[in-house]
Amino acid sequence: MSAPLLSVRDLAVSFPSEAGVVNAVRGVSFDLHPGKTLAIVGESGSGKSVTSLAVMGLHGKSANITGSIQYEGRELLGLSDAQMSRVRGKDISMIFQDPLSSLTPVFTIGDQLIEALQAHDKKISAKAAFDRAVELLRIVGIPRPQERMRAFPHEFSGGMRQRVVIAIAMANNPRVIIADEPTTALDVTIQAQILDVLDRAQEETGAGVLLITHDMGVVAHSADDVLVMYAGKPVEQAPVDELFQNTRMPYSIGLLAAIPRVDQRAKAPLVPIPGNPPILINLPDACPFAARCPIATEACRTTEPPLVAVDGDPDHRAACIRLDRTAQGDVYPVPEIPEAPLQRVPREEREVVLEVTDLSREFPMTKGALVKRRVGTVHAVDGVSFDIREGETLAIVGESGSGKSTTLLEIMDMKPQSGTVVLAGTDVSTVRGGHAERQLRRNAQIVFQDPMGALDPRMTVGDILAEPLRSMGYEGDVQERVTELMDLVGLNQAHIERFASAFSGGQRQRIGIARALATNPRLVVLDEPVSALDVSIQAGVINLLEELKAKLNLSYLFVAHDLSVVRHIADRVGVMYLGRFVEFGDVDALFENPRHPYTQALLSAIPVPDPVVERSRDRIVLTGDLPSPADRPAGCPFVTRCPLYQSLTSESDRNRCETVPPALLLHGPDHSDACHFSSSSTTAEVA
Repeated sequence: MSAPLLSVRDLAVSFPSEAGVVNAVRGVSFDLHPGKTLAIVGESGSGKSVTSLAVMGLHGKSANITGSIQYEGRELLGLSDAQMSRVRGKDISMIFQDPLSSLTPVFTIGDQLIEALQAHDKKISAKAAFDRAVELLRIVGIPRPQERMRAFPHEFSGGMRQRVVIAIAMANNPRVIIADEPTTALDVTIQAQILDVLDRAQEETGAGVLLITHDMGVVAHSADDVLVMYAGKPVEQAPVDELFQNTRMPYSIGLLAAIPRVDQRAKAPLVPIPGNPPILINLPDACPFAARCPIATEACRTTEPPLVAVDGDPDHRAACIRLDRTAQGDVYPVPEIPEAPLQRVPREEREVVLEVTDLSREFPMTKGALVKRRVGTVHAVDGVSFDIREGETLAIVGESGSGKSTTLLEIMDMKPQSGTVVLAGTDVSTVRGGHAERQLRRNAQIVFQDPMGALDPRMTVGDILAEPLRSMGYEGDVQERVTELMDLVGLNQAHIERFASAFSGGQRQRIGIARALATNPRLVVLDEPVSALDVSIQAGVINLLEELKAKLNLSYLFVAHDLSVVRHIADRVGVMYLGRFVEFGDVDALFENPRHPYTQALLSAIPVPDPVVERSRDRIVLTGDLPSPADRPAGCPFVTRCPLYQSLTSESDRNRCETVPPALLLHGPDHSDACHFSSSSTTAEVA
């Protein structure tokens, strides 16, 4: 094998704090070779990003960094910032997680690309730099690149901004590209595009890629080798196929077991990793994972294990003294979730909890400072209809801007602009007056995406849970009900006087769920409730939601962009595009036989956490971004990105897609889609 581009040995990074020295990275070693991708994975706080920033020399003066970081044999630790500036962007470049904060808002995209080129090549002419910048935008798939050079970052979508950041990263043909969570904040369709662009960037430059991620599906798709980190230290290291097929460190096993899979029909409970990562201050000389490990023994708590070869294979190493036990499998006990009695009752015999008919929401577009005039209309939601039965979960999926969250807010507002919303048998538009509206609102509560942003930091958990009870006029013992709610969601009663900041992300989301359950609602609306959580914490929250549904006969309206989670938790699914449903029906029927081209693209874009399966899948990578709801196509809303439309040869067929909006048609017991050419067997229009 060729000499490594980047060689890191025994890297340690620590920071001073009021509580003591934080040992964020504690002995990381790896080699990155040309044309290869090394993925570093782990939970938040494991030291992944700290490692990447140390390689780039971007830590402040307060950081204490020891060990060795060599680029092509040259030691980088100890170089001045001026010396590192000649390396950064030219030899080693970085793609950050948030593209908006990575780009300067007051300079055009072209200016920033040209600056990246001229900073490392003083002799390049203005014309040559401009031409190279246009070429870079074309390589990463920006349409009309010459015109877009004059655009500002805020005029680009999130996916397009990330493409620009990748273009800047590859501008000087670097030998090493560090990608720090490059797809975390993006929709799955845009994620698929970005992964393809990264592959293209690697091919163009021949670079080695250091990929920082928590998504094991992305690892299976992109990585050649994997380094799993926990508590600032590597705990398992192996080639990607070996790591997925012969996972041996209990932490790595837990990460894979906690992930719902889009390609699996089974509804077995997920396997969460109990507890939380340790605080990296004054760690004892013991396995840092012992407190969360289901097979830990007393010997695990006496000394921290080093990385050792697994089954004599020097390429596969794990930091565990119980490798003989992990070889037997079944490391984590599978949680038991009771079956909901309603699951045995046919859907048509269950009570309708929520019925939405022809729901629409428009926003005016205005222009002018003093005298505003209407210049257009944003059709955020356009004629959406569905119902949810008792004990049922309906998931609404789609890209950002498709209208998912607006649909939820229209329902929760209980004052629909157009259409009807019937909650627990009551038409919400007929309810007027504070008391009557409060009584109706008991039946529908919401859990938000950001658990910290949804909780008042000045209130204790007890006050947060008591607030909805008092506002709704709860007649029982409020304190007793608060204690009951904490037990229900698995929170310690002793923590009732703590503030939200004292809890982990998963615990905060449990507080949000408990608050939503305070009034015994019939329907709980969940707006991306697990997207901000690590996969190990996410699994516990998903299991909790399923357990509560079984115990309390709850109905869920669930919005998510992670279709793996949807496959696991939902009974029925509505796929939304530009404010309309384009496919709707039973979760298994829709996932196993997607009919609409948009649904097919969504499902194919989700990386499967299995390298063998992932490499053999056919993927549909959509071109372009979601059109503006203010400028929707006259015919099929998906026509501007549809692979099926692009393959049509008949002019009349193409004209039909361009001019005739397709109706949502039923072609099975509970499966419908809105596409002119998805099937010739459609039989009835959905009411």
